[in-house]
Amino acid sequence: MKKIPLHIKIILGMFIGVVFGALVVGIGSPDKSVLDTNKETAKRYKNELKSIEAEIKTIENSFTSDQNLNIASLGKLKKLELQREVTKSNYSKAQKLAFQQSKGQIFIERWIKPWGTIFINLLKLIAIPLIIASLIKGVSDLKDISKFAKIGGRSILIYIGTTVVAITIGLVIVNLVKPGGGISQETIEQLTSTYDGNTSISSKLSEATNQQSAGPLQFIVDMVPSNIFSSLSNNGSMLQVIFFAIFFGISLLLIPEKQAKPLKNFFDALNDVVLKMVDLIMLSAPFAVFALMANVVASAESWDIIFALIKYSLTVIVGLALMIVFYCMLVAVFTKKNPFWFLKQLAPAQLLAFTTSSSAATLPVTMERVEEHIGVDKEVSSFVLPVGATINMDGTSLYQAIAAVFIGQALGVSLDFMDQMTIILTALMASIGSAAVPGAGMVMLVIVLQAIGKFAPEQIAVGLTLIFAVDRILDMCRTTVNVTGDATVSMLVAKSVGKLGDPDVKNWDDNYPEKE
Repeated sequence: MKKIPLHIKIILGMFIGVVFGALVVGIGSPDKSVLDTNKETAKRYKNELKSIEAEIKTIENSFTSDQNLNIASLGKLKKLELQREVTKSNYSKAQKLAFQQSKGQIFIERWIKPWGTIFINLLKLIAIPLIIASLIKGVSDLKDISKFAKIGGRSILIYIGTTVVAITIGLVIVNLVKPGGGISQETIEQLTSTYDGNTSISSKLSEATNQQSAGPLQFIVDMVPSNIFSSLSNNGSMLQVIFFAIFFGISLLLIPEKQAKPLKNFFDALNDVVLKMVDLIMLSAPFAVFALMANVVASAESWDIIFALIKYSLTVIVGLALMIVFYCMLVAVFTKKNPFWFLKQLAPAQLLAFTTSSSAATLPVTMERVEEHIGVDKEVSSFVLPVGATINMDGTSLYQAIAAVFIGQALGVSLDFMDQMTIILTALMASIGSAAVPGAGMVMLVIVLQAIGKFAPEQIAVGLTLIFAVDRILDMCRTTVNVTGDATVSMLVAKSVGKLGDPDVKNWDDNYPEKE
């Protein structure tokens, strides 16, 4: 019996997860023990409103960097949120919160979601060791510092070029479709009310304001670490880790070979061990994807709002699809490879990017697919892919362009040609300094909207609430494009320096031969 390819297993896991989440979330009656619309009960809650808000804030502050709640606090938080909505007489939202506390959803969050979280944590666990080992090995193996300059220069130029193309595609599509033109004022008010006081939105506004007030060169300052051990323990310091690894590799390249050899052997062995860890982790990928997708479906808050924003979502998705087509054209024209073969070999990394919404978490798998299944030499991939996972965000930049113009259309803010040129420049700069983690796109969007200069702070807040309902699914889609862009650029750079060969014979698929 022919072995089932990994990407087929992952697709099956995604599909089963969606179906499972949709079916299980409705099992059992909603927990309405605190949903009492009696005026006296609501009045009693009002007397306790301050303490309720304080408890909610305390629990919400216990979110990890991945926004995953401590399971023990989950039930208490939902009960407090329900009390708060009853207190404010937001009975429609309280009804939704009560439904979300069904036994089915609690089952998924307590017994299914943790397996997906463990999988993501395992990928993140090896991301930093992989970046350090592969970058140091890749740079030190170049033998000539001029090779590093050639690979590095070409990588950054191509990344900038593809990002500008992505933003331009987004602006063209959003101006043609005008998805924000059909949204009524009532819908905007409804969405604003639904997400009133949302701490996630408030944190994005605060984080973006801090980034912008720091100055235009702050991202360069932030790139140079003062303590590498502190950077290693901070998920948001990927650029600092890359800077240290490149600096270390260049220094290793410049000392005599005899002195460098023991360290080179160590990093060679470390690189091999980490890649073997990737293979072992990927054995659980189909089930982990099932767990992640089941939780995404189970935690969907408001399908009616998602349907109201479907035109905007489709505009973004069409733009992202066009970027995939653009990548395929680059692969076909410049590397002479069959684009369908390219997508097939990269599929497991794309599917993981879709479910994790993190280029950094997907990086180990991306490197394994590009090196062993596509044929990019490690000398190139070990530099291009880690850098790309941090500074290349084509899908996210395209989303910035569409979202900014969409918000302007919905709020009646006219954006002229110069405003849209500002979007291109700001989105390009923001993509370089943004962390490759879920939710980074929202921070980038705030920076873009502030740079335009036509949106008042309250309008920016309304704009974020407007798109917040569908941001999760779009984040998954744009991360897939980001990873595809990284792989494409690695192929282009490898081809330009003569480092693109055939993958191992065992990984070759005769159904997708190299394009003649």
